[in-house]
Amino acid sequence: MQQLVLQSLAPALGVFIGALIGFSVRRRRGKTGGLIEQSVFLTASAAGGAALLVAMGYNYFLRSM
Repeated sequence: MQQLVLQSLAPALGVFIGALIGFSVRRRRGKTGGLIEQSVFLTASAAGGAALLVAMGYNYFLRSM
């Protein structure tokens, strides 16, 4: 399980950093729609967590075939 998380960490981290930058720019322009609880960090964390789950599922099924 630990190996699976480590293999999937890079894409999730990239999504988190990209979402953090993108949502920060969006919030500065006054567009807060789509943010979870009006929080850039929380929304970027949710996006990174979702990306981690998708990447883990992809790596798991890729390895099992």
